[in-house]
Amino acid sequence: MIEIGIDSFAAAPSSSNIRQTQALNELLERIELADQVGLDVFGIGEHYRKEFLDSASPMILAAAASRTSRIRLTSAVTVLSAADPVRVFQNFATLDLISKGRAEIVAGRGSFIESFPLFGLNLQEYDDIFIEKLDLLLKIRDNEFITWSGKYRPALNNLPVYPRPRQNHLPIWLGVGGTPASFARAGFLGLPLMVAVIGGETHRFGPLVDYYREAGEKAGHSPEKLKVGLHSLGYVANNKEEAISDYYPGYAEMFTKIGKERGFSPVSRARFDAQNGPTGALLVGGPEEVAEKILRHSESLGGISRFTFQMDAGISHEKLMKSIALIGEKVKPLVG
Repeated sequence: MIEIGIDSFAAAPSSSNIRQTQALNELLERIELADQVGLDVFGIGEHYRKEFLDSASPMILAAAASRTSRIRLTSAVTVLSAADPVRVFQNFATLDLISKGRAEIVAGRGSFIESFPLFGLNLQEYDDIFIEKLDLLLKIRDNEFITWSGKYRPALNNLPVYPRPRQNHLPIWLGVGGTPASFARAGFLGLPLMVAVIGGETHRFGPLVDYYREAGEKAGHSPEKLKVGLHSLGYVANNKEEAISDYYPGYAEMFTKIGKERGFSPVSRARFDAQNGPTGALLVGGPEEVAEKILRHSESLGGISRFTFQMDAGISHEKLMKSIALIGEKVKPLVG
């Protein structure tokens, strides 16, 4: 069985406070619908840019917890380098209590760097900060009283961290991009792996997923513990033509803007179509072909436990609601 879910970055439609209030309330409506149509998980990202409203993702998830009853609520991802692991744990333990045991964390480093100057961090220490903070977060998860010392945070000497979550073992996934060290780290720690694939061909991550499983097994973790999730850009409509018509304009605008910041060429329709082909990372189409592609990606990665759609590319609330309904009612039964 493959769990199916949605990830959102809480896109900000404009600088209007009134419109942004509406956007957040519409996001909560979409999470509520995802719960109603049987989706398994909804994730909220964490960014520090004008075009997103998710810098305080646990607050959005807590609001969603009060309007849902079954769906799991997670970060996508928690930018751990920019946070205090004590506060991260406290926020998600509180979410777990509010949601009656439905909280999860996907810990990662994010794909943007705005958090580093914002919180006075040295970008040259990007990896070291994350490794240290992940170590502390896992120790807090596994122990009520903590004795710990590190370079980037004051030491803790037999101090308790409260509240404790409702779940005995708050799920913490490791969100990764494409570095072998990140895959190996997740395996060594026995953490479930969430792979973000937003471009290229998904099957190219197969060797890295194998590396993750090998590292986990060498560290003594059971294969059942080494779950793999896949996060990709996608959108479902009644048919492929309708889906592309809805999705492509916003996708092209967003990734052309990001590409300009990073020195990449503008998005072209030909490149989009290639990415949306049989082995490409995009999943934009009708329910049956998207379900088939999820299963094909799962096979190429040796089996996945979870798939989440990232579908905020300038699409109206009404169309996103229809897409979520299609994913729950037609896609999920085909991959379950």
